[in-house]
Amino acid sequence: MLIAILSDSHDHIPNLQRAVLAANREGAEMLIHCGDLISPFMLPQLHAFNGPVHLIYGNNAGDQHLISSRCETMFANISHHGLQGEVEIAELRICFIHYPDTARALALTGDYDVVCCGHNHVAAVERFGRCLLINPGDLLGKDEKPGFMLLNTADKSVKRIIVGELLEF
Repeated sequence: MLIAILSDSHDHIPNLQRAVLAANREGAEMLIHCGDLISPFMLPQLHAFNGPVHLIYGNNAGDQHLISSRCETMFANISHHGLQGEVEIAELRICFIHYPDTARALALTGDYDVVCCGHNHVAAVERFGRCLLINPGDLLGKDEKPGFMLLNTADKSVKRIIVGELLEF
């Protein structure tokens, strides 16, 4: 199974649209957004994903009431988890939180197979024992090319998808 991991879209509609289209084209079956989506008007872009979407807040949470209520009422494929989320899929326990320091601490507990985060806009993949810590970088394109990570749950390999490019970690 392929899981698209995104973060820090910061209301950049075109880059979120490109990321969702690329995730669909790559055959991702689940999407995790690690925070800083910001505005409710970004939800239709996430809704265009072909599978379930899991979303958390970041430090730029935007209109929290509208985001959470619209996920419940308007966008059936988007699950809103608040500040931290967890899913179990393909025999992997996955946690997602916005902040890298907290994510690292969660990865070190040994309770998870994968921990995802965002916030610092820096793409990185680290291993802590059997746990992968994945920061997809940002979709904003602030300091590096906008992109996201694609996790293959079969072998826990990770690829970064950038506007028309593919980098392997």
